[in-house]
Amino acid sequence: MTLLRYLLLVAVCGAAHFAASAAPARKLNVLLIAVDDLRDTLGCYGNTAVKTPHIDRLAARAVRFERAYVQYPVCNASRSSFLTGLRPDQTGVTDNRTLLRDRLPDVVTLPQLLKEDGRHAAAFGKIYHLGGGRDDTLRAKWMDLPRSWHTAVSFQATPLGQKKLSGRDLSQGKLNWCHWGAMDGGDDDQPDGQIARAVSTEIEKLGDRPWIIGAGFMKPHDPFVAPRKYFDLYPENSIALHRPPAGQTPAPPLAVGFGEFGTVFARFTDRERHEFLRAYYACTSYMDAQVGRVLDTLDRLRLWETTIVIFLGDHGYHLGERDWWNKNTLFDRSCRAPLLIAAPGVKPGVARGLVEFVDLYPTVAELCGLTPPPNLAGQSLLPLLRDPAAPGKAAAFTLVTRGAARGDSMRTDRWRFTRWSDGAIELYDHAADPEENRNVAAAQPDLVKNFTESLRLHRAPGLSRD
Repeated sequence: MTLLRYLLLVAVCGAAHFAASAAPARKLNVLLIAVDDLRDTLGCYGNTAVKTPHIDRLAARAVRFERAYVQYPVCNASRSSFLTGLRPDQTGVTDNRTLLRDRLPDVVTLPQLLKEDGRHAAAFGKIYHLGGGRDDTLRAKWMDLPRSWHTAVSFQATPLGQKKLSGRDLSQGKLNWCHWGAMDGGDDDQPDGQIARAVSTEIEKLGDRPWIIGAGFMKPHDPFVAPRKYFDLYPENSIALHRPPAGQTPAPPLAVGFGEFGTVFARFTDRERHEFLRAYYACTSYMDAQVGRVLDTLDRLRLWETTIVIFLGDHGYHLGERDWWNKNTLFDRSCRAPLLIAAPGVKPGVARGLVEFVDLYPTVAELCGLTPPPNLAGQSLLPLLRDPAAPGKAAAFTLVTRGAARGDSMRTDRWRFTRWSDGAIELYDHAADPEENRNVAAAQPDLVKNFTESLRLHRAPGLSRD
């Protein structure tokens, strides 16, 4: 080899080495698994009555947040909040009718931030409130302009999957959603099975291209329908019902038991209660199986070291507590929801500190090395991902509206304090009463005064638009 050729070879190799070392690291994928109406009724949260082996195996490699709180306990308002990192008073979305882009046409959502950073963005099922991303479009006279996704797809049951093998209406025709059905067909004859299949196909198709994919599973949301084999997991009357303890303090009129829902639930016999609970569990196990299919895809393609996986319920749910069988209350059962985060370099663990769903946006942004919008309401959970024993927030805040009325609630390490616009006050001591059965507000005037001021200060920066 001549000296000239040797020097050229050294120069070429050096340039190649510099280029390789200077090349940016591969962008992380983000898989957001959002489950509709899912409370912490999961094996990994200690409920041994329900069968959720696939979510449990995700929890085994994730940080499990024991006390994660939504900012509004219904679907649209909660999703609009955590996907923007803004509280409902900031989004102006406090119901299931208002579209996010009608209130905030230019807001940069979390999937939009990741999309604009060069990831392929695809939503399957329900990520925003309406399936297929229909409520994440900026509507103009001449077109709809999608903002968060490159593609968004919704699904429906096949004709076979619409055939009910057994089931019935639980409300005597009063509530069109309150029925269950053990359905004909297999997993893919229902929307959640189709979502799992589509998500897996999309991940495989994208190959090495970075992505943000939303897997918006519909169950256990009503109507409580799933393939019959999932009902077979739970023999009739095999699940214990919740029974209110003696001496339970009556809740204020705006808190629970209101409207036609309350009228119907008050008429439930144990037959309706058992059937409702069995159907909710069957739908949860069906959804769990679809989560497993997506996790199998990550296993097969060896994507765990390049993918952030977030699993959450959009709010909690009552299953008989306070004789309520729904969401939309300010009790812990409605405000607290499951949250699991697995990410490259993050060791599994259990975080018991208080966190809020508005914290998700800054967390994902930091994990991906991105700068989020400056007005976010939450804070990154990275300290808890690094050390799950680290302290959480001093308080988590949730609100609901009832027409012109409103309730504001804060959860501290020990207490839940709720103040209603009609003047009613609730205070529950979680150290002695974790199910919030005894309102001790009258016995704690100093705490009530302090918490009232805390709620006032919390609302001051972003006054309600209601």
